[in-house]
Amino acid sequence: MSAIYGERIAGLAIDGRPLKAGVFNEHDVRAAAGVTLALGAVAFVHAYFAKEYAPIKLVTAFFFFEFLVRVIAGIRYSPVGLFARWLASRQPPHWVSAKPKRFAWTLGLVLSLAMAIITNADMRGALPLSICLLCMTLMWLEAVLGLCLGCEIYGLLVRRGWIARDESFEVCAAGACAVQPMEVHGAKR
Repeated sequence: MSAIYGERIAGLAIDGRPLKAGVFNEHDVRAAAGVTLALGAVAFVHAYFAKEYAPIKLVTAFFFFEFLVRVIAGIRYSPVGLFARWLASRQPPHWVSAKPKRFAWTLGLVLSLAMAIITNADMRGALPLSICLLCMTLMWLEAVLGLCLGCEIYGLLVRRGWIARDESFEVCAAGACAVQPMEVHGAKR
């Protein structure tokens, strides 16, 4: 049997159907986004306003490691994920499919790698500023509004047929991974 990405919860069902794929607790994910947003904002303020670049160099390298762990093993094993799980421990779980989150975290991994390279190479100007603001916006959307833009992008790619539909995407926050049956010559597939 292949390894399942995310947590496997025995007996977990959505609309009476047992879930086949791994899941994550949306509260943990949103708390982790809030923590990373706070860390990123502090580092950004030091770099942009105080011209102190050591914090942003450390934070971007840490974010690369954080997202690498999330993509490979899931949020439950990442340093921020462990803290976020503790922060959200009083909330009842809200389970969502793990794979759309993995896609979003892969985008975060790419952005954090770019920022780690840029900041540690002492590059300044519009490029690092733009990427940093984009990252903080994405984290804010996830933490505050529960909008996972990476999940939305993945859902769009599947709906357009640019990525094959995966039955493992069963339940996403705000319906981001909902895929309507495609019509082929008037008949549903």
